[in-house]
Amino acid sequence: MSTVVLPGSFDPFTLGHLDLTRRAVALGHRVIIAVTHNPSKQSLLSIDERTTAIERTLATEDLAAHAEVRTLPRGLLVDFCREVGAGAVVRGLRSQLDLAYEEPMVRMNHHLAGIETIFLLTDAAYAHISSSLVREVHSLGGDVSDLLPAASLDALRTHP
Repeated sequence: MSTVVLPGSFDPFTLGHLDLTRRAVALGHRVIIAVTHNPSKQSLLSIDERTTAIERTLATEDLAAHAEVRTLPRGLLVDFCREVGAGAVVRGLRSQLDLAYEEPMVRMNHHLAGIETIFLLTDAAYAHISSSLVREVHSLGGDVSDLLPAASLDALRTHP
C-alpha cells in the first residue's frame, strides 16, 4: 500500500473531498488528508475544527483504517510528503480551470522533490461543489446540508 497526500484547506470538508478520499483508498492507497492554512483565503473554520470534522467523517464512513488527518499549517507540501513517506499527491479536477491552477504547482513539486500528482476527475455529482461556494451560500442563509458530511455541517453551523 502506497501513501498519498490529499492536501487542502477543507474549509469545510465537502462530499467532493470525501469522494476523493474514498476513491484514493479504493485504488489501494493509504491517504493522509493534510489540512493546510491558505494565507490567500479567509478561513471560517479553525484548523482544529476542520481536523475534528474530517476525523469524525472518516470514522463514520469506516475509512479511519485507511485514511488519517494531519495538519500542515505552513511549509512546503513536498517536505511534508517526504516526512510521511508519501510518493504522490492526490488532487481532484472539477474543470479545465482546476487543471490550469494545479499545473504549475505540480511541476514545482516534481522539480523540488520528484513528487508525483495523481489527478482524479471529480464525480459529476460533486463537480459544482467548492468549499468557498459552500461558505458563501451558508453565510447567505442557504441550505448546504446536501453538500457536506454531517460532521462538517455541524462545524459550519457553529458559524452563522
